Amino acid sequence: MDLKSLPIEIRKNKTFYYVKNYIRYYSPRFLYQKNFNKILKKFENRKDKDYILNRVNYYNKLQGKYNVGPYAKKLSDFYKTEAKNVYFFDAWEYLRYFDRNTKIDYAFGDVTYIPDTPSIVKSRPISDNNENSVVLKLEKKRHFFFIKDPLKYEQKKNLLVWRGNAVGKPHRTAFLKKYWNHPLCDVGQVHQIKENVPWEKQRLSIRDQLNYKFILSLEGNDVATNLKWGMSSNSLIFTPPLKYETWFNEGKLKDGEHFVQVKDDFSDLEEKIQYYLDHPMEAKEIIDNAHRYIDQFQDTEREDIINLLILQKYFKLQN
Repeated sequence: MDLKSLPIEIRKNKTFYYVKNYIRYYSPRFLYQKNFNKILKKFENRKDKDYILNRVNYYNKLQGKYNVGPYAKKLSDFYKTEAKNVYFFDAWEYLRYFDRNTKIDYAFGDVTYIPDTPSIVKSRPISDNNENSVVLKLEKKRHFFFIKDPLKYEQKKNLLVWRGNAVGKPHRTAFLKKYWNHPLCDVGQVHQIKENVPWEKQRLSIRDQLNYKFILSLEGNDVATNLKWGMSSNSLIFTPPLKYETWFNEGKLKDGEHFVQVKDDFSDLEEKIQYYLDHPMEAKEIIDNAHRYIDQFQDTEREDIINLLILQKYFKLQN
């Protein structure tokens, strides 16, 4: 069954995710090395080896030998002590192929700093000096799903939409104060904590947000959750300059090619909304580019190979 045909709400349900991963967790471990060799053989036979290695070396920028940190864990201890959450299962899917006495440093969660020692992370600052942040495809159930938009760009409302949590996030609150009542925007805060501010609005499902020509993507603790599914839609993404990146390679996205960049203070937002309302062909060209960018993440076999090669390089460079 094509997952894209399922309701978005079902695909985001974690019940299936945990059932699948617990079955995998209790599967016989002696098969892993055999399967690992099969996967590496598939890599050797692929025609896109250069592309794969480019991505491996972007996620894992380490170039020389290094020492693990004082809090590094053996993989055997990682399996025993780490909480069985999405970070554990997403990492374990690939770590299970490696020697259980090998040590690993890792920082799970919304990581917005660069660790002191090379560590496995989900997110990192976009920087030329972030080589200690070794990115794996983590928390993918929440961040890594794409949609099939049933609406054409022309069928959508001439408005920009955003819904999200702004509590404790000054940059989001500053945006809402400016634009919550703007005629070109349908934006609002949704959160369990009621603050009694005028920009609190009803939650909108992803399906509801697809009715709008423009979707605002605002980073929160690290990357914005809606950037990936938004770029797979037939709506145009607006975002301030991106500061963090994950497996999605946000640092490689380009203004005017994959999205529309607005200033950090949003002072040019109205001007840019109006520009793309007046130039629909340019908007649709950016949307098409975004779709092509997303295509590279759809090859499941290749994604597995890249994750494993990242870890293989990480472990090989350990002293």
